[in-house]
This record gives sequence, structure tokens and C-alpha cells, in this order.
Amino acid sequence: MPPEVKKEIRLEIAHVLFIDIVGYSKLSINDQRGAVDELNEVVRVSKQFQEAEAAGRLIKIPTGDGMALVFYTSPEAPAQCAVEINRALKEEYPRLPLRMGVHSGPVSGVIDVNGHPNLAGGGLNIAQRVMDCGDAGHILVSKRVADDLGEYEQWRPLLHDLGECEVKHGMRMSIVNLHADQVGNPQLPKKLQALKKHRARMRWAATIAALFALTAIVVGIIIFNRNRVRSALVAPEKSIAILPFENRSEEKANAFFADGMQDEILTDLARVADLKVISRTSVMPYKSGMPRNVREIGQQLAVAHVVEGSVQRSGNRVRVNAQLIDVRTDRHLWGQTYDRELADVFAIQSEIAKTIADQLQAKLSPSEKNAIERPPTSDISAFDLYARAKSGKADDFEAVDLLTEAVARDPSFFDAYIASSPTLMVGFTSLASTIHPHAWR
Repeated sequence: MPPEVKKEIRLEIAHVLFIDIVGYSKLSINDQRGAVDELNEVVRVSKQFQEAEAAGRLIKIPTGDGMALVFYTSPEAPAQCAVEINRALKEEYPRLPLRMGVHSGPVSGVIDVNGHPNLAGGGLNIAQRVMDCGDAGHILVSKRVADDLGEYEQWRPLLHDLGECEVKHGMRMSIVNLHADQVGNPQLPKKLQALKKHRARMRWAATIAALFALTAIVVGIIIFNRNRVRSALVAPEKSIAILPFENRSEEKANAFFADGMQDEILTDLARVADLKVISRTSVMPYKSGMPRNVREIGQQLAVAHVVEGSVQRSGNRVRVNAQLIDVRTDRHLWGQTYDRELADVFAIQSEIAKTIADQLQAKLSPSEKNAIERPPTSDISAFDLYARAKSGKADDFEAVDLLTEAVARDPSFFDAYIASSPTLMVGFTSLASTIHPHAWR
């Protein structure tokens, strides 16, 4: 590569104006040529364009259906050029639909396929994405450019914050609309209109979820009061409550994994016909984080035994502690700590369930024993997704996505498949309520 070409390749901050002909691809070949010719003419009318070009401080990059103008003068040069182009359009080319985006950012030289110096970089990419958020007539600027222009009093009345717009790769950018009485397009861009409607639907969904949560709280209070009345009853000898396991992981987000462990052990023991196992709904009010009095818990739940435990997950290792307590005497009947590879987590669950059943002298049929020993899935990632969906921290739509992904990872994951059916129904009902709110009357 020639030394003079290498010298061109360096990182610089440039001020970029990206211009696009709206609907260009729908035009005939002749109309496309005519539109590009008109674009070139109207751009060359701009005083900013002429001055920067004369001073050798402007790079022009054609893009087929538009162009990028890279200024090396001042931050307001591309915005002023856009205003001048917009005014010329309304006076001389009112039928030429242009949209424009402005951003200041890094650019660097590259060598194109012809061996000629060209430009690339974030400054160009973001200017194009800002432009893509607009419709015909819009002059949109990035938040960075708006902050720079806001330092000049003459620009402030023209800057109107639009909030965030979703652009390529799901990235969100803060966008500002530059318009006045005779400049730009004051209408909200269609992309942001769609985002506004989506947010409104999500607010409706959140409201419905809050109502469901309130209903769950009321039901929980009723159940809790019933349990207090039931506490006076004599607890059966082979009765047990599996209390929520404590999350001791450094990652507090792993609380769902601890909940999943407790839930699987509870499910395994519930399969044993010789045991009376309290439901997950009844034990959730005793979630760890608050001091526990197991004797009182046993009276409230009318059980003779409880299981407490903790889970600590770190990388590919997991440490599980479990202990069985006779709440009538506050005596520890059994306790064990398991420190193993994460892949052995399902074996740990089965061992705990079988040991507890043995301690309570519960009779296991061959089918019950096989059900306990059979892991819910062979895929730890699928179990993670399933546990997240059932943690109660995911909304209906997120739960549907998590369960769908879990089933996709392990099509034989029966529990995730079954859980996805009612979750999908609730998700569809919530979505329907956001579109037809009167249907909930």
C-alpha cells in the first residue's frame, strides 16, 4: 500500500449529515436518476456545502439513494446545511421527499475496492441510524449534536426531544427533532409512534399483571388465615413442608435457581402417596430472608416436619445444604451438605427427596421411586429458563418466551412443556386485554 494512502487512515471526529430519498426503491429507473439529479442540485445550493467544499473541509460520499456529507468545520455545519437544504426543497423541489440525520462522531479512512481512500466509522453509522428513525421532511439529530447545538441560543427553539428510538441490532438512541415554522417536519416519526403504542400496550399489560398480583395477595391472606385456624389440628406423622431455599450465591439473580431446587424436591416428595406434602403456594409466605420459628410454622401448616435448605451456585459448582426438622420437638433428624458439579444438581435433588422419604419411613412404590430418580431435564440451561419463568419475577410475556426457549433446548422437558400451556393462555389473555380493554368489563 503506498505511504501516502496509509497516511490517510487515521481516526478523527467529524460532523456528518446523512441524506436519503424516501421511497427511492419504488421509483422507476428514470425517476430514480431524476431524483438523484435533483438531490445533487439542491445540496449544492447550500451555503454551508459551498464554503466547506471551497475550504477543502468536506467529504462527499454517494450512497445510491442519498449521500453522506462529512464536515470538518464546526458541529453546527451539518445542521445548518440540513436547514438550508430543507428550505430549498420547499421553494424549488417540493416533490422531492428527503429525510436527514445528523451526528458528530469518530470516522477513519479506509481503502475501498478500487484502492481509493474512503471513510467509515461510528460517526457515519450513527448518523445513518438517526436518519432511519425519520420520515420525509424530518431533520433528526442525535442527543450529542443536540447538546452541542443547545449551547447556541439561536438553535434552542428548533430542538424538540423525541425520546428513544429503536435502531439496528435492537439498540436504542435518544433522538431530537429539529424543526421550526418553515423548517423540518413537526410530526412524530412513524417509528416512534409505533414505539409509543407498544409502550401503551405494555402499561395495560402491567396493570393487568398488578391486578393478578393483588388477587394473589388476597388469596394468600385467606390461605394464611385458614392455616392459622388449621394449626390447632394434630399434624399427621408423615406430614412435611419444604420451605423455600435460601439463595447464598453471590449473584442475587440466582434466587430463581434456589426456588427451582426447592420446587423440584417438593414435587418429588408430592409424588409419594404415603406422605402429606404442603403445596408450594402455602410455603411461599415463609421465603427466606426473615427469621423463622419452625415450631410456629409447623403449627400454622399443620405438619410434623419441615425441610430447610440453602443453595450456593458459583460457575460450574453448586453447594446445596438441606436439613429435616421435627417441628414438634425442634429436633434435627437429618442434615447433609452436597458440594458437586452443577451438572449433578438433579442427582442431588433426587438424593434429598429419597433420603427424606426414608427418614419419615414412607413407603415408595417402584413407580414413585422411578419418578423421583428421573431428572426433569438433562439440560441445565433449559432448567434455568424454566426456573426463571416460574420464579414469579417474569411477566406473562417473558414467561412465555422463557418456557418456549426451554422446550426448544430440550423437547423432552415435560414440565416446561406443561407449564407453557397455561402461561401462553394467560399471555394471550393479557395481550387481548391491552388491545380490547372493554373486554374485561
